[in-house]
Amino acid sequence: MKTAVYFCNCGTNISDKINPEKVEDAVKKKNGDVIFKTFGFLCSEEGKEFLRKDIIDNAVDAVVIPACSPRDHEKTFMNVLSAAGVNPYMMQMVNIREQIAWVTEDGEKAAAKAVRYINAAISRVNLQEPLEKKEIDISPDAVIVGAGPAGLKAALSLAEAGRKVTVVEKSPTIGGLPVRYEEIFPNMECGPCMLEPIMGEALHGDASGNIEFLTLSEIEDAVGSYGNFTVKIKRSPRYVDTEKCIGCAECIAPCPVSFKNPFNCGINDRKAIDFSFAGALPNVPYVNAGVCLRFNGRGGTGGGSCRLCIDACPVGEEVFNFGEKEEILERNAGSIILATGSALYDCSKVPSLGYGKIPDVYNGIEFERILASNGPTEGNIRTSAGEEPQSFAIVHCVGSLDKNHKDYCSGICCEYAFKFNHIIRNKIPSAKIYHLYKEMVIPGKESGSLYRHAAEDKNTVFIRVSDINGMTITEENGRKVFSVKDACGSVGGIETGGIRSGVGGAGERNETGGEIESGEKISVDAVILCPAVVPGEDMDRLAGILETAKDKNGFFEELHGRTDAGRSKIKGVYLAGSCHSPMDIKEAMNEGMAAAGYVLSGLVAGKKLSIDPISAAVEQERCSGCKVCIGVCPYKAISFDEEKEASFVNELLCQGCGTCAAACPSSAIKANGFTDGEIFAEIGIMLS
Repeated sequence: MKTAVYFCNCGTNISDKINPEKVEDAVKKKNGDVIFKTFGFLCSEEGKEFLRKDIIDNAVDAVVIPACSPRDHEKTFMNVLSAAGVNPYMMQMVNIREQIAWVTEDGEKAAAKAVRYINAAISRVNLQEPLEKKEIDISPDAVIVGAGPAGLKAALSLAEAGRKVTVVEKSPTIGGLPVRYEEIFPNMECGPCMLEPIMGEALHGDASGNIEFLTLSEIEDAVGSYGNFTVKIKRSPRYVDTEKCIGCAECIAPCPVSFKNPFNCGINDRKAIDFSFAGALPNVPYVNAGVCLRFNGRGGTGGGSCRLCIDACPVGEEVFNFGEKEEILERNAGSIILATGSALYDCSKVPSLGYGKIPDVYNGIEFERILASNGPTEGNIRTSAGEEPQSFAIVHCVGSLDKNHKDYCSGICCEYAFKFNHIIRNKIPSAKIYHLYKEMVIPGKESGSLYRHAAEDKNTVFIRVSDINGMTITEENGRKVFSVKDACGSVGGIETGGIRSGVGGAGERNETGGEIESGEKISVDAVILCPAVVPGEDMDRLAGILETAKDKNGFFEELHGRTDAGRSKIKGVYLAGSCHSPMDIKEAMNEGMAAAGYVLSGLVAGKKLSIDPISAAVEQERCSGCKVCIGVCPYKAISFDEEKEASFVNELLCQGCGTCAAACPSSAIKANGFTDGEIFAEIGIMLS
């Protein structure tokens, strides 16, 4: 084998510290007839042409290039080798710029170190084998987990480009949380109305034939890699045919069974067969088998024969399928978009605020449903006693900015708190409203308007509290009584120059004529808690299935928080919406478009995907069948052949990490490009 060393001076970056001539003499003394040549900039067009021509003229079989980091130009030089007719994997780069020239002051020591590195590379490259890339067909389609704003936007964007999309949604409806909201900050638009055009297009538009919605479904398993994922989806039965049902709701009233409505946070009841809410899409009711008499019997004995819903249906019995079973579906896709949304921090973890113990203490989503015309009170604000409340406390920063709970700011809580202020003022003009907050956050060009409406309102008071946990809510004669400790001051109204939160100190007279003292008690009829936005409850399970990393707060972790926030650390798995960070609807929609862009640009229909040959291979005659490799493979790329009693590697899934080769007790797994012989040869020279 003829081996050549092409030393790059990198201008003066390397040659000022490492003398190429001294290195050449030492390398040739150790390696006999090895070719050694020096060039100023090998990565330049002249350098690449010199390299290509010299390899051809000298019939070189293997190449060592002492130069910069392989991260900079390994692919550059591999392309040159290919152009010269040499297998590109018969090359070894040596980083003598960053690892030697830039960090070694003494020139003699730098040269000696470079010689050792180059000799080790020569020893290694002489054992390397030609490897060939393989090309495989890819799937341009996508699986999207979550049918909220981000998931819908991504699905519609991909479908309009001709891609097939499967949208997996665990609830019976699409639209996510915003379809529960009557009005959306900052412009008080109707949430369902705002999303309806997108949902309508996805369900019935020109591109809808490319979108498959699987409601009441969740990801059960996923194997594969970028370009070729196989996703298993568990779909729970709806018991109502979505194609045959006309959505007339005639089946609902006769149903004799009621239970707490989860869509309205358990504030009111719903029937065993019912819509999630008025206007839900798809416009088809579903049956809760846990309470339906068909499944539990009239006496709870099972095997019930109730058919009141069937008899009331104007279409006929064929609309219902009470024999429907849970099923596992498989979908192939080149990419997976996670748009699972988020949840609110459990306010009961701040027990001093009385959530779950004291009536009329609500979290943000519960109050959204009370305000909604299709909610439990048809949009009328009422206490648990059925009376119209005349005073409210809106508590910001519940569980936020607190190292004992969540140390981050969710960025949207203040905005929806001022939205609540606006709606309450419209519905109950005389109501007294207190805002208790730790910090005030009003980002963006449109967000200030709702704050200004609240701050200019003579019946709205702002109280800055240093520690939300320091507040205590008790009930006295049906009213909620706050004991406010460490109040920093209060503001009613606004001044030119911005927010006057915390100005002056406790006891300062505010523009409403009120006065707030530390330790003073505030009595109100209803309390609205604005807690931190946190990861959804299903996130841990999904992260385990897809091997996606989570950050310290439990959200899906981005590839890079600033430059690649739309990609996870697993290639082909993209992030959209609040599953990776708290955000509003506008940001979620934009991220849905970004995720679709990644898919469209990376997985072009008809384009083949190159598989890097740096992968593992099992020497089956040496395999003992212990299956250790299967357990340690992070890409699920290894299976076991029961007939041959040996493991084998799926090259499509293998990412060449080498974990299996390191773990194999029989040394039966070969890591292409990183064989034991190659590594030991390199180490041996370094230690000599």
